[in-house]
Amino acid sequence: MFTPQGPTLRELAVQALSSVERGYDLLAPKFDLTPFRTPDRVLDATARALEPLGPFGTGLDVCCGTGAGTDVLRRLCERRAVGVDFSAGMLEVARSAHPAAPGGPAVDWVRADVRRLPFAGAFDLAVSFGAFGHFLPEERPGLFARVHAALRPGGLFAFPVGAPPRVGTRAYWTLWGFDAAMRVRNALRRPRFVMYYRTFRLPGVLRELAGAGFEAGTLPLEELGRRADGSPRCRLVVARRG
Repeated sequence: MFTPQGPTLRELAVQALSSVERGYDLLAPKFDLTPFRTPDRVLDATARALEPLGPFGTGLDVCCGTGAGTDVLRRLCERRAVGVDFSAGMLEVARSAHPAAPGGPAVDWVRADVRRLPFAGAFDLAVSFGAFGHFLPEERPGLFARVHAALRPGGLFAFPVGAPPRVGTRAYWTLWGFDAAMRVRNALRRPRFVMYYRTFRLPGVLRELAGAGFEAGTLPLEELGRRADGSPRCRLVVARRG
């Protein structure tokens, strides 16, 4: 939910009419006061699911934003955690809000376009939280290939994926309406603001990960519950580099 301290409707409108990078530069100071930040319960569930798959020495947070996901890496990685994002504003907030802790892993913040990650064979673990809607479907194979290249052999790439809303529900029509509005906006205005919630479908994503060289599967995040039909509300995609 939005809070009184969060962005105003006007501020959100200005953001949405900007480019993705400029929009997040503008939103950065108030981003953690919006529903766009990944909830702590999802971050905690992800960290607990990954812990038995370690140990990990170094970790990469892909599209780190203000750094909430990077804290997952600090819990799991022994030596170094790196957050990468192309928004200078988001990185500035992350750097201020999440300094390295005494006795903990080193923490670095890198400004870069994750479609051209400047790393090769450097990490044991990569994570990402809530960012994939900012990539068009045709961009994802290249993104996954760059993450694959950034990992050491045997390294893991992990990210949570929520169950899609059921057809006909209020949540379904909300997402459908949002995506439709974004497509109209992008047809009429440049630069585009890419943010589509309905294009990231798990079966296709698993195929794309396999195409990038990963062995990919999912784990149910049981502590986040199950739906009435018994299916998990949220799964953790775990993709291993061979």
